[in-house]
Amino acid sequence: MKNAMRLKWPLYSSWVCIVCLLSLGQRAYGQAKKYQRTIIVMIDGFGEDYYRASDMPNLNQLEKSGIYKVVPSLMPAVTNVNNIAIATGELPAQNGITGNVYLNPATEKEEYIEDPKLILTPTIFERAKKLGIKSALFSCKKKTIDLMGGSAAVTLCPECDGAAASPWAQQFGPPPGVYSKEASYWIFKSAIAALKADPDLGLVYIHTTDYPMHTWAPEEADAKDFLHQLDAYIGELRQAAPDAAILLTADHGLHHKSLCWDVEKACRQRNAPIKIAISPEKDRYFKHHRGMGGSAYVYLNKPADAGAVRKTLLALPGVEAVLTRAAAARKYGLLPERIGDLMVLGDQNTVFGNLESAESEKLAAHYRSHGSQYEAHVPLFVYNAHHAPAPAYFKANYLLAAWLYK
Repeated sequence: MKNAMRLKWPLYSSWVCIVCLLSLGQRAYGQAKKYQRTIIVMIDGFGEDYYRASDMPNLNQLEKSGIYKVVPSLMPAVTNVNNIAIATGELPAQNGITGNVYLNPATEKEEYIEDPKLILTPTIFERAKKLGIKSALFSCKKKTIDLMGGSAAVTLCPECDGAAASPWAQQFGPPPGVYSKEASYWIFKSAIAALKADPDLGLVYIHTTDYPMHTWAPEEADAKDFLHQLDAYIGELRQAAPDAAILLTADHGLHHKSLCWDVEKACRQRNAPIKIAISPEKDRYFKHHRGMGGSAYVYLNKPADAGAVRKTLLALPGVEAVLTRAAAARKYGLLPERIGDLMVLGDQNTVFGNLESAESEKLAAHYRSHGSQYEAHVPLFVYNAHHAPAPAYFKANYLLAAWLYK
Protein backbone atom coordinates (compact mmCIF):
# COMPACT_ATOMS: atom_id res chain seq x y z
CA MET A 1 0.00 0.00 0.00
CA LYS A 2 2.91 2.29 0.81
CA ASN A 3 4.29 2.04 -2.73
CA ALA A 4 0.85 2.53 -4.21
CA MET A 5 0.46 5.81 -2.32
CA ARG A 6 3.83 7.00 -3.53
CA LEU A 7 3.13 6.24 -7.16
CA LYS A 8 -0.46 7.43 -7.67
CA TRP A 9 -0.71 10.82 -9.36
CA PRO A 10 -3.21 12.56 -11.65
CA LEU A 11 -2.65 11.76 -15.26
CA TYR A 12 -2.03 15.34 -16.39
CA SER A 13 1.30 17.02 -17.12
CA SER A 14 3.83 14.31 -16.33
CA TRP A 15 6.69 16.64 -15.64
CA VAL A 16 4.62 18.88 -13.40
CA CYS A 17 3.60 15.83 -11.39
CA ILE A 18 7.19 14.62 -11.08
CA VAL A 19 8.34 18.02 -9.85
CA CYS A 20 5.45 18.14 -7.36
CA LEU A 21 6.27 14.70 -6.01
CA LEU A 22 9.97 15.37 -5.67
CA SER A 23 9.31 18.72 -4.02
CA LEU A 24 7.29 17.23 -1.15
CA GLY A 25 8.97 18.03 2.12
CA GLN A 26 11.36 20.47 0.45
CA ARG A 27 11.50 22.66 3.55
CA ALA A 28 12.60 19.71 5.67
CA TYR A 29 15.34 18.79 3.23
CA GLY A 30 16.63 22.26 2.48
CA GLN A 31 19.09 22.16 5.37
CA ALA A 32 20.94 19.26 3.71
CA LYS A 33 22.49 21.35 0.92
CA LYS A 34 25.87 21.29 2.65
CA TYR A 35 26.17 17.59 1.82
CA GLN A 36 27.42 16.58 -1.60
CA ARG A 37 24.83 15.06 -3.86
CA THR A 38 25.48 11.32 -4.10
CA ILE A 39 24.44 8.67 -6.60
CA ILE A 40 24.90 5.01 -5.63
CA VAL A 41 24.64 2.45 -8.43
CA MET A 42 24.44 -1.26 -7.66
CA ILE A 43 24.68 -3.19 -10.94
CA ASP A 44 23.33 -6.61 -10.09
CA GLY A 45 25.57 -9.46 -11.27
CA PHE A 46 28.32 -7.17 -12.59
CA GLY A 47 31.52 -9.20 -12.30
CA GLU A 48 34.79 -7.77 -13.57
CA ASP A 49 34.70 -10.20 -16.51
CA TYR A 50 31.54 -8.45 -17.75
CA TYR A 51 33.15 -5.05 -17.34
CA ARG A 52 36.31 -5.97 -19.25
CA ALA A 53 34.39 -7.69 -22.06
CA SER A 54 32.14 -4.70 -22.76
CA ASP A 55 32.55 -1.27 -24.32
CA MET A 56 31.90 1.05 -21.34
CA PRO A 57 33.71 4.35 -21.99
CA ASN A 58 31.95 6.25 -19.20
CA LEU A 59 32.92 3.67 -16.60
CA ASN A 60 36.43 3.66 -18.06
CA GLN A 61 36.53 7.39 -17.35
CA LEU A 62 35.33 6.88 -13.78
CA GLU A 63 38.03 4.24 -13.33
CA LYS A 64 40.77 6.59 -14.57
CA SER A 65 39.56 9.66 -12.70
CA GLY A 66 38.60 8.18 -9.35
CA ILE A 67 39.12 5.12 -7.18
CA TYR A 68 38.84 1.75 -8.88
CA LYS A 69 39.38 -1.64 -7.28
CA VAL A 70 38.27 -5.24 -7.63
CA VAL A 71 37.12 -6.16 -4.13
CA PRO A 72 35.53 -9.10 -2.32
CA SER A 73 31.77 -9.17 -2.11
CA LEU A 74 30.01 -10.97 0.71
CA MET A 75 29.06 -14.60 1.12
CA PRO A 76 26.69 -16.06 0.27
CA ALA A 77 27.22 -14.21 -3.01
CA VAL A 78 23.53 -13.33 -3.47
CA THR A 79 21.66 -10.06 -3.87
CA ASN A 80 20.03 -9.50 -0.47
CA VAL A 81 23.22 -10.21 1.46
CA ASN A 82 25.24 -7.71 -0.55
CA ASN A 83 22.59 -5.10 -1.33
CA ILE A 84 21.61 -4.72 2.32
CA ALA A 85 25.26 -4.67 3.37
CA ILE A 86 25.97 -1.89 0.87
CA ALA A 87 22.89 0.01 2.05
CA THR A 88 23.80 -0.33 5.74
CA GLY A 89 27.59 -0.34 5.50
CA GLU A 90 27.58 -3.33 7.85
CA LEU A 91 28.30 -7.05 7.61
CA PRO A 92 25.41 -9.55 7.89
CA ALA A 93 26.53 -10.26 11.46
CA GLN A 94 25.35 -6.75 12.29
CA ASN A 95 22.55 -6.08 9.77
CA GLY A 96 21.03 -9.57 10.04
CA ILE A 97 20.52 -10.35 6.34
CA THR A 98 22.10 -13.72 5.49
CA GLY A 99 20.30 -14.66 2.28
CA ASN A 100 17.27 -14.12 0.09
CA VAL A 101 15.42 -16.58 2.35
CA TYR A 102 15.80 -17.79 5.93
CA LEU A 103 14.34 -20.35 8.31
CA ASN A 104 11.91 -18.44 10.49
CA PRO A 105 12.38 -19.79 14.03
CA ALA A 106 8.82 -18.82 14.97
CA THR A 107 7.21 -20.84 12.17
CA GLU A 108 10.04 -23.32 11.45
CA LYS A 109 9.38 -22.62 7.77
CA GLU A 110 11.50 -21.20 4.96
CA GLU A 111 10.44 -17.61 4.24
CA TYR A 112 11.53 -14.87 1.84
CA ILE A 113 13.48 -12.03 3.42
CA GLU A 114 11.26 -9.10 2.50
CA ASP A 115 10.25 -7.61 5.87
CA PRO A 116 12.31 -4.48 6.69
CA LYS A 117 12.07 -5.40 10.39
CA LEU A 118 14.61 -8.13 9.66
CA ILE A 119 17.27 -5.45 9.02
CA LEU A 120 18.93 -4.83 12.38
CA THR A 121 20.95 -1.68 11.60
CA PRO A 122 20.01 1.65 9.96
CA THR A 123 20.13 1.94 6.17
CA ILE A 124 21.76 4.82 4.35
CA PHE A 125 18.25 6.17 3.70
CA GLU A 126 17.60 6.34 7.44
CA ARG A 127 20.96 8.02 8.05
CA ALA A 128 20.24 10.52 5.28
CA LYS A 129 16.78 11.32 6.59
CA LYS A 130 18.12 12.11 10.06
CA LEU A 131 20.42 14.67 8.47
CA GLY A 132 17.63 16.20 6.38
CA ILE A 133 18.86 14.69 3.12
CA LYS A 134 16.15 13.82 0.64
CA SER A 135 16.63 10.39 -0.96
CA ALA A 136 15.22 8.15 -3.67
CA LEU A 137 15.44 4.42 -4.34
CA PHE A 138 15.00 3.14 -7.89
CA SER A 139 15.15 -0.66 -8.24
CA CYS A 140 14.16 -3.32 -10.74
CA LYS A 141 13.19 -5.62 -7.86
CA LYS A 142 10.27 -5.08 -5.53
CA LYS A 143 12.02 -6.93 -2.70
CA THR A 144 14.63 -4.14 -2.65
CA ILE A 145 11.93 -1.49 -2.29
CA ASP A 146 10.18 -3.48 0.44
CA LEU A 147 13.37 -4.04 2.43
CA MET A 148 15.27 -0.78 1.97
CA GLY A 149 12.83 1.88 0.87
CA GLY A 150 11.04 2.80 4.07
CA SER A 151 12.93 6.03 4.73
CA ALA A 152 13.36 7.11 1.10
CA ALA A 153 11.26 10.08 0.00
CA VAL A 154 10.71 8.50 -3.43
CA THR A 155 10.66 4.85 -4.45
CA LEU A 156 10.02 3.21 -7.80
CA CYS A 157 10.17 -0.30 -9.24
CA PRO A 158 8.49 -1.81 -12.32
CA GLU A 159 6.60 -4.29 -10.14
CA CYS A 160 5.43 -1.76 -7.55
CA ASP A 161 1.76 -0.89 -7.22
CA GLY A 162 0.97 2.20 -9.23
CA ALA A 163 4.12 2.11 -11.35
CA ALA A 164 2.14 1.75 -14.58
CA ALA A 165 0.19 4.94 -13.80
CA SER A 166 3.17 6.99 -12.66
CA PRO A 167 4.55 10.02 -14.51
CA TRP A 168 7.66 7.95 -15.24
CA ALA A 169 5.48 5.47 -17.12
CA GLN A 170 3.91 8.35 -19.03
CA GLN A 171 7.35 9.66 -19.89
CA PHE A 172 9.16 6.40 -20.67
CA GLY A 173 6.36 3.93 -21.39
CA PRO A 174 4.85 1.14 -19.29
CA PRO A 175 7.26 -0.55 -16.86
CA PRO A 176 8.93 -3.52 -18.58
CA GLY A 177 8.90 -7.01 -17.11
CA VAL A 178 11.70 -7.87 -14.72
CA TYR A 179 12.91 -10.63 -17.06
CA SER A 180 14.30 -8.17 -19.58
CA LYS A 181 17.15 -5.78 -20.30
CA GLU A 182 14.61 -2.99 -20.61
CA ALA A 183 13.68 -3.09 -16.90
CA SER A 184 17.12 -1.70 -16.02
CA TYR A 185 16.90 0.91 -18.77
CA TRP A 186 13.52 2.10 -17.47
CA ILE A 187 14.84 2.43 -13.93
CA PHE A 188 17.92 4.37 -15.07
CA LYS A 189 15.88 6.76 -17.19
CA SER A 190 13.50 7.38 -14.30
CA ALA A 191 16.37 8.09 -11.91
CA ILE A 192 17.95 10.53 -14.38
CA ALA A 193 14.62 12.32 -14.78
CA ALA A 194 14.30 12.60 -11.00
CA LEU A 195 17.78 14.09 -10.67
CA LYS A 196 17.02 16.67 -13.33
CA ALA A 197 13.64 17.56 -11.85
CA ASP A 198 14.66 18.07 -8.24
CA PRO A 199 17.96 19.73 -7.26
CA ASP A 200 17.16 19.01 -3.58
CA LEU A 201 17.33 15.27 -4.16
CA GLY A 202 20.58 14.58 -2.31
CA LEU A 203 20.84 10.78 -2.47
CA VAL A 204 19.78 8.49 -5.31
CA TYR A 205 20.26 4.71 -5.14
CA ILE A 206 19.87 2.72 -8.38
CA HIS A 207 19.60 -1.09 -8.43
CA THR A 208 19.41 -2.96 -11.74
CA THR A 209 18.53 -6.60 -12.45
CA ASP A 210 20.98 -9.42 -13.16
CA TYR A 211 18.62 -11.22 -15.52
CA PRO A 212 20.86 -10.37 -18.52
CA MET A 213 23.88 -11.89 -16.77
CA HIS A 214 21.91 -15.00 -15.87
CA THR A 215 21.02 -15.24 -19.56
CA TRP A 216 24.23 -14.28 -21.37
CA ALA A 217 27.93 -14.84 -20.74
CA PRO A 218 30.30 -11.82 -20.80
CA GLU A 219 31.45 -12.47 -24.36
CA GLU A 220 27.92 -12.68 -25.83
CA ALA A 221 26.62 -9.78 -27.89
CA ASP A 222 23.46 -9.30 -25.84
CA ALA A 223 25.45 -8.94 -22.60
CA LYS A 224 27.77 -6.43 -24.24
CA ASP A 225 24.83 -4.48 -25.65
CA PHE A 226 23.14 -4.38 -22.24
CA LEU A 227 26.21 -3.05 -20.44
CA HIS A 228 27.04 -0.58 -23.21
CA GLN A 229 23.56 0.88 -22.78
CA LEU A 230 23.92 1.02 -18.99
CA ASP A 231 27.20 2.82 -19.54
CA ALA A 232 25.42 5.42 -21.67
CA TYR A 233 22.99 6.05 -18.81
CA ILE A 234 25.94 6.46 -16.43
CA GLY A 235 27.16 9.17 -18.79
CA GLU A 236 23.72 10.81 -18.59
CA LEU A 237 23.87 10.64 -14.79
CA ARG A 238 27.11 12.61 -14.87
CA GLN A 239 25.54 15.22 -17.15
CA ALA A 240 22.35 15.45 -15.05
CA ALA A 241 24.29 15.92 -11.81
CA PRO A 242 27.86 17.01 -12.60
CA ASP A 243 28.40 18.01 -8.97
CA ALA A 244 27.46 14.56 -7.65
CA ALA A 245 29.64 11.80 -6.27
CA ILE A 246 29.08 8.51 -8.10
CA LEU A 247 29.65 5.33 -6.09
CA LEU A 248 29.24 2.11 -8.07
CA THR A 249 29.70 -1.57 -7.34
CA ALA A 250 27.98 -4.96 -7.67
CA ASP A 251 26.66 -7.70 -5.43
CA HIS A 252 28.20 -10.71 -7.17
CA GLY A 253 29.45 -12.10 -10.46
CA LEU A 254 28.03 -15.08 -12.37
CA HIS A 255 29.31 -18.34 -13.84
CA HIS A 256 27.98 -21.26 -15.78
CA LYS A 257 27.04 -24.12 -13.44
CA SER A 258 26.91 -27.70 -14.65
CA LEU A 259 25.65 -29.68 -11.63
CA CYS A 260 22.94 -29.22 -9.00
CA TRP A 261 22.53 -31.26 -5.81
CA ASP A 262 19.31 -31.50 -3.83
CA VAL A 263 20.98 -31.76 -0.43
CA GLU A 264 17.91 -33.07 1.39
CA LYS A 265 17.42 -35.94 -1.04
CA ALA A 266 21.12 -36.75 -1.25
CA CYS A 267 21.45 -36.98 2.54
CA ARG A 268 18.26 -38.99 2.94
CA GLN A 269 19.33 -41.54 0.31
CA ARG A 270 22.68 -41.98 2.11
CA ASN A 271 21.07 -42.57 5.51
CA ALA A 272 22.06 -39.16 6.87
CA PRO A 273 18.72 -37.32 6.87
CA ILE A 274 18.48 -33.61 7.72
CA LYS A 275 15.67 -31.29 8.72
CA ILE A 276 15.98 -28.93 5.75
CA ALA A 277 18.53 -27.42 3.36
CA ILE A 278 18.01 -23.79 2.33
CA SER A 279 19.57 -22.18 -0.74
CA PRO A 280 20.27 -18.51 0.16
CA GLU A 281 19.91 -17.83 -3.57
CA LYS A 282 16.20 -18.67 -3.63
CA ASP A 283 13.88 -15.73 -4.24
CA ARG A 284 10.74 -14.94 -6.22
CA TYR A 285 12.70 -14.56 -9.48
CA PHE A 286 12.68 -18.26 -10.25
CA LYS A 287 13.44 -17.78 -13.93
CA HIS A 288 16.79 -16.22 -13.08
CA HIS A 289 18.32 -19.26 -11.38
CA ARG A 290 15.59 -21.81 -10.43
CA GLY A 291 16.44 -21.11 -6.79
CA MET A 292 19.83 -22.81 -7.16
CA GLY A 293 22.98 -21.27 -5.72
CA GLY A 294 26.57 -22.13 -4.91
CA SER A 295 26.05 -22.49 -1.16
CA ALA A 296 23.39 -23.86 1.18
CA TYR A 297 22.45 -23.74 4.84
CA VAL A 298 21.86 -27.20 6.32
CA TYR A 299 19.69 -27.65 9.41
CA LEU A 300 20.14 -30.89 11.35
CA ASN A 301 17.51 -33.02 13.05
CA LYS A 302 19.79 -33.16 16.10
CA PRO A 303 23.33 -31.97 16.88
CA ALA A 304 24.67 -35.52 17.07
CA ASP A 305 24.03 -35.89 13.31
CA ALA A 306 26.64 -33.28 12.40
CA GLY A 307 29.53 -35.69 11.80
CA ALA A 308 27.59 -38.10 9.59
CA VAL A 309 25.95 -35.32 7.57
CA ARG A 310 29.23 -33.50 7.06
CA LYS A 311 30.94 -36.70 5.89
CA THR A 312 28.04 -37.42 3.50
CA LEU A 313 28.14 -33.95 2.00
CA LEU A 314 31.91 -33.92 1.53
CA ALA A 315 31.63 -37.16 -0.47
CA LEU A 316 29.32 -35.54 -3.06
CA PRO A 317 31.07 -34.50 -6.30
CA GLY A 318 31.32 -30.72 -6.51
CA VAL A 319 31.14 -30.10 -2.74
CA GLU A 320 34.23 -28.11 -1.80
CA ALA A 321 33.74 -27.50 1.92
CA VAL A 322 31.29 -27.95 4.79
CA LEU A 323 31.56 -25.43 7.64
CA THR A 324 30.02 -25.49 11.08
CA ARG A 325 27.73 -22.63 12.02
CA ALA A 326 30.43 -21.04 14.15
CA ALA A 327 33.07 -21.37 11.43
CA ALA A 328 30.77 -19.98 8.71
CA ALA A 329 29.73 -17.02 10.88
CA ARG A 330 33.35 -16.26 11.70
CA LYS A 331 34.69 -16.64 8.15
CA TYR A 332 31.94 -14.73 6.33
CA GLY A 333 30.69 -12.29 8.97
CA LEU A 334 27.25 -13.93 9.21
CA LEU A 335 24.65 -13.74 11.98
CA PRO A 336 24.71 -17.24 13.55
CA GLU A 337 21.00 -17.21 14.42
CA ARG A 338 20.03 -16.88 10.75
CA ILE A 339 22.17 -19.60 9.17
CA GLY A 340 22.12 -23.39 9.35
CA ASP A 341 23.94 -25.81 11.64
CA LEU A 342 26.22 -26.38 8.66
CA MET A 343 27.05 -24.36 5.53
CA VAL A 344 27.91 -26.33 2.41
CA LEU A 345 29.98 -24.70 -0.35
CA GLY A 346 30.15 -25.77 -3.97
CA ASP A 347 33.01 -25.52 -6.40
CA GLN A 348 32.74 -23.15 -9.36
CA ASN A 349 30.54 -25.60 -11.32
CA THR A 350 28.13 -26.74 -8.59
CA VAL A 351 24.93 -25.36 -7.10
CA PHE A 352 22.36 -26.53 -4.55
CA GLY A 353 18.58 -26.34 -4.67
CA ASN A 354 15.31 -28.24 -4.62
CA LEU A 355 14.78 -30.74 -7.45
CA GLU A 356 11.46 -32.36 -8.27
CA SER A 357 12.51 -35.99 -8.11
CA ALA A 358 16.22 -36.71 -8.61
CA GLU A 359 18.94 -36.01 -6.06
CA SER A 360 21.10 -34.34 -8.69
CA GLU A 361 20.77 -32.80 -12.15
CA LYS A 362 23.18 -31.99 -14.94
CA LEU A 363 22.41 -28.43 -15.97
CA ALA A 364 22.05 -26.99 -19.45
CA ALA A 365 24.98 -25.31 -21.15
CA HIS A 366 23.29 -21.90 -20.89
CA TYR A 367 22.52 -22.12 -17.15
CA ARG A 368 24.25 -19.40 -15.12
CA SER A 369 24.08 -18.67 -11.41
CA HIS A 370 26.03 -17.46 -8.37
CA GLY A 371 26.12 -17.81 -4.59
CA SER A 372 29.59 -19.34 -4.21
CA GLN A 373 32.91 -17.77 -3.27
CA TYR A 374 33.81 -17.90 -6.99
CA GLU A 375 31.29 -15.11 -7.66
CA ALA A 376 32.35 -13.06 -4.61
CA HIS A 377 34.64 -10.52 -6.33
CA VAL A 378 33.30 -7.38 -8.01
CA PRO A 379 34.41 -3.98 -9.35
CA LEU A 380 34.14 -0.88 -7.16
CA PHE A 381 34.24 2.74 -8.39
CA VAL A 382 34.35 5.95 -6.35
CA TYR A 383 34.17 9.07 -8.52
CA ASN A 384 34.11 12.76 -7.64
CA ALA A 385 33.46 12.06 -3.94
CA HIS A 386 34.82 15.10 -2.12
CA HIS A 387 35.29 13.52 1.28
CA ALA A 388 35.78 9.86 0.40
CA PRO A 389 38.30 7.83 2.40
CA ALA A 390 41.62 6.79 0.89
CA PRO A 391 41.57 3.83 -1.54
CA ALA A 392 42.85 1.48 1.16
CA TYR A 393 39.56 1.92 3.03
CA PHE A 394 37.55 0.17 0.31
CA LYS A 395 38.42 -3.43 1.17
CA ALA A 396 35.02 -4.89 0.21
CA ASN A 397 31.91 -3.87 -1.71
CA TYR A 398 29.82 -3.23 1.41
CA LEU A 399 32.14 -0.34 2.36
CA LEU A 400 31.21 1.60 -0.79
CA ALA A 401 29.02 4.09 1.11
CA ALA A 402 29.60 3.00 4.71
CA TRP A 403 31.40 6.28 5.40
CA LEU A 404 28.52 8.51 4.31
CA TYR A 405 26.31 10.43 6.75
CA LYS A 406 28.10 9.23 9.87
